[in-house]
This record gives sequence, C-alpha cells and structure tokens, in this order.
Amino acid sequence: MFKKQDKPQPSERLIKIKKELKKRAKKIKQTENLSHCEKDIIQRIRTETNRLNENNVTRTKAYLDFYNRHPEIHWAFLGHMVSRNGGWNMTDLKGGILSKLLTSKEAKSYFSFLERGNWLIFQDAFPQFLLYEESLNKGKTLFHLLPYLNVSIFMEVIWDDFWKEQDVYLLTLALIVNEQSYLEARVLQNSSFKKKVFNTLEFKLQEFLSMNHILFPYLRNGKLKLTGQTLRHFESLHERILLGKRLYNLLFNNSERFVLTMQWANAHPHTGSRKDYWPHVFHDVDEGVPGRILKPRIKSCQITQGSSRIYSPRLEFAWKNQNHQSAELGDWYKDWEVIYYLTHMEEIINGEIENDYCKTLERLELAVITKKAISFRDE
Repeated sequence: MFKKQDKPQPSERLIKIKKELKKRAKKIKQTENLSHCEKDIIQRIRTETNRLNENNVTRTKAYLDFYNRHPEIHWAFLGHMVSRNGGWNMTDLKGGILSKLLTSKEAKSYFSFLERGNWLIFQDAFPQFLLYEESLNKGKTLFHLLPYLNVSIFMEVIWDDFWKEQDVYLLTLALIVNEQSYLEARVLQNSSFKKKVFNTLEFKLQEFLSMNHILFPYLRNGKLKLTGQTLRHFESLHERILLGKRLYNLLFNNSERFVLTMQWANAHPHTGSRKDYWPHVFHDVDEGVPGRILKPRIKSCQITQGSSRIYSPRLEFAWKNQNHQSAELGDWYKDWEVIYYLTHMEEIINGEIENDYCKTLERLELAVITKKAISFRDE
C-alpha cells in the first residue's frame, strides 16, 4: 500500500498503537462469559442499529443526530455529509438525466452497489458510536464488547486509545481507514458487483456518472456555496482513504465554513433529492414535457430561461427499502502498516468544485441530447 519513501515517521503514540495491534493480533480469541447486562447492551445496540439502517435517509439523519449529541466524534458529521452524497447518487439514477443514459437493469445494479455500501458502513460504524455512548453513560470503557458486534480489532485498539487520549483527529482517520477497508472485500472485490457494475458500466462510470463529485453545501451571506472533492480512482482502497482524509480536512480545517456547513445540514433535512441544496436547478417534481425535443438548459450552474428544472426525486419515491443479507464475517485487519494513514495531513485543500460539477451536468445533458438525436435518426 505504501512505498518505502512514502512512509512518514510514526509518532510515539502511533508506535504504541502499533505494539498494541501486534500484541492483540497474536492473542488467541477466547469467548468471554458476558454478563446479563453486557448481553443486553449488545442486543439493544443491534436493535437500534437495524432500526436506523432502513434506508439512506434514515442512516444519514442518524449520523447527524449522533454528531449533535457528541460533537467530539468528527466522523459522524463527515459520515453524514458523505452519506448525503450517496443518497443523491442513488436518486440520480431515477432522475431527469441519468435515467435517460442507463437501462433500468444498469440503474438497478448500480443502486444495489451504492445501497449495499451505504448499508454496510452504517451497520459497522453506528454500533461503535452507540457503544461509545453507552461507555460514557456508564463512566467506563465497554470496548471489549466490539468483537461481539463484529467490529475489527483495529478499532478496538483505537477506541481504547481514544478513551485515554481524546485525540479526535486520530480517531477520525482510523474510522476512515476502517470503513473503507471494511468495504473493500465486501463490495469492491465482490464478484457480483464486479460483473454487474464495474465491468459493464466501466465507461459510463468514468465518462457519465457524477458520483465521483462529493459536494458539501453551505450558505454564506444568503448564497449557496459548494465545496468538495472529486474521486478519480474509485476502485483503489488507497485512493479512497486519501480522499477521506482530504474530505475531513476540508470539513473541519476552516472553522467558519465548518459552522456554516453544520448550520446548513441542520436546517435542510436530507431527502435524497438534489433540490435540498439547489432548488433553482433541481426539482423533486418532474416538470419535463414527454416527447419534447431536448435542448441544452444548464448554463453556468443556472437553468436557462423558459426551461424546466432537472428532475431529482426524493429517495422514498425513487427506490423501495431493500432487504439485505447479513454482512459477511471476517476482520479486514491484517497489517499494522495501516497506522501510516493515521498521520496528519499537511496538504492544503481548497475544495473548489462548483465549476467542475456544473461542467459535469452540462456534459451529462449533452450526452442525453446526443443519444436522443441518434435514436430519432435510427427510427
């Protein structure tokens, strides 16, 4: 994962974490005799996680609600904002542009891929948060229960460290590494998704889909602004982890923008529709006229005069709730060298993305117009 020259010098804290990881990895797993109280905690956490893991909207709200209760858990807000983008990508598949570029089978395959990843991350991350909350309520660490929630040994070591050191930055980076590593074998290396999504939609994913733009909206002086990042190599675990670090940097390193983003998020409940942040461009009601000859309507992030807005449905009207198979068992953690991801990022991230995103919308619409013109010609 890391080339020798890319490995930063680990701090004393990281060396201590490394030693603890190596020690626990060698330990033979033994089943503890859990108390009635501990069993009850595990069951309550599972029940609450399942209740909130119904769909992208319920997950996204749960992350924000938890962050508002525990602002020291930065990943909860990062997870909320990234999960919003996941929901927008899901509804795009039934919206006014991508639904004209993809077959219904392709859209369903891609939705299943997005939904599975969104579901998996929540059912891994949220039990950790609830166990942390329970530890606070009881005034003692309960992280020895993490293995019973199928959480990696890596996070057991990290949460123990956080309980003592209160290093919010290190905890957030560890959660980024954990969730992306957790997804790798279960989604990115899943043979079904490889066949139905990556292999069949490879060109469209690269050229058409706007899923690679992650947008963070906020209001400044009454005007909606977008900041964010673009993921270039979705199938690379290394690149996704580095993206997570950049997104965290972007959200939390500018205190004024962070407050404005938080205010926007709390004032605009997530629905899955892109109308949530750009009602002048998107609408959750289809304003298009069937059969009308298409013409370009997006210019410089605005809808041209007399044109209808882009249809962007709410999630509840785009996709039904899904029944998921249980998460695959197994610990992703194999190599202590992942601690190199837990070092501070020195890179300055400016987050300029609005222009790129607008250009993507224009290209997508042009692709629809071209496709329709070709189909008319062939008739």
